[in-house]
Amino acid sequence: MAAADASSLPPSAITCRAAVAWGPGQPLVMEEVEVAPPGPMEIRVKVVSTSVCRSDVTAWQSKAQLDLFPRVFGHEASGVVESVGEGVTEFQVGDHVLTVFIGECKSCKHCVSGKSNMCQKLGLERKGVMHSDQKTRFSVKGKPVYHYCAVSSFSEYTVVHSGCAVKVGLTVPMDRVCLLSCGVSSGLGAVWNVANVSKGSSVAIFGLGTVGLSVAQGAKLRGASKIIGVDTNPEKQEKGKSFGVTDFINPDELSEPVQQIFSCLQVIKRITDGGVDYSFECVGDSGVVSTALQSCSDGWGVTVTLGLPKGKLEVSTHYAFLLSGRTLKGSMFGGWKPKSDLPSLVDKYAAKEIQVDGLVTHDIPFNEINKALELMLENKCLRCVIHMPR
Repeated sequence: MAAADASSLPPSAITCRAAVAWGPGQPLVMEEVEVAPPGPMEIRVKVVSTSVCRSDVTAWQSKAQLDLFPRVFGHEASGVVESVGEGVTEFQVGDHVLTVFIGECKSCKHCVSGKSNMCQKLGLERKGVMHSDQKTRFSVKGKPVYHYCAVSSFSEYTVVHSGCAVKVGLTVPMDRVCLLSCGVSSGLGAVWNVANVSKGSSVAIFGLGTVGLSVAQGAKLRGASKIIGVDTNPEKQEKGKSFGVTDFINPDELSEPVQQIFSCLQVIKRITDGGVDYSFECVGDSGVVSTALQSCSDGWGVTVTLGLPKGKLEVSTHYAFLLSGRTLKGSMFGGWKPKSDLPSLVDKYAAKEIQVDGLVTHDIPFNEINKALELMLENKCLRCVIHMPR
């Protein structure tokens, strides 16, 4: 009897290298991991490029979920479909894809509402397992290794739900478009979808990292007349200009530390005649959320918070700021529905309508991934793109 065609055989487990975190803040260790075959409605992806997002670093350092170590972090990635699980018809082996940390099932209450991207079936995964069966697809010598955001791209291969991947064209540069799977899209969407910034308006951005600079870019493209960037890193001033920032404030240069917040707010209110129309918190600090809200105009000011908090999780502010007409909103992935909306952003990038390349400050080989974490901790980078072995 003729041997079965290899392409018709079901996928089997494979062994590859992954950067495994064995404990909070501990250097990642290159380990030989076993990656299980994709389950029903899942795909296995050969990761081509993955960038280090601030939320990766925050979660890696956090001691809040000690039971979720060992763990493979990473979620902002591009890759090639290596195999598909039962029931998958959208993807084929060889397709180029972006991974996304929230999915889109297209059938739940939120997906069909037209009001939300918070998919009830494939929303943000916090337990370190797959959505479908609450199990991991990674192991080291038989020991389970947990996922991060159901993506885990700090591995040569990973398994994701087919609803958490978006097909992209074969000609799009994989080592740059990966930034659209989180940071850049989150910033642009916060401006265009969540706040709906209007032409001629004023904007304040607290934190000029990748997300904050993407907010600035989105505000510029919307025709905002004044875009104020607030950051304690003086090097962000020139970078901010290239993304649309018109005014730069470094709180450290204003006055004594105890008066920094008050002085910063005074400057913003002075140059905007009472406060900005829109403000964006892109730091990941619940205290800055209150500051951003105070920077807004009475009557109509809107504050959008995008950052993942590193410490205190509760937001507190005086009720008068809300009573006076200000609005505080949260934003997850900029309000984009990943499968429905992300292809249009990829098209804008391909047409050079949005900047992405200028946010990549370092290109680093996979075996030096700890260097990327160090650069992020030292605030010496925007995005480090990790290149997997070919």
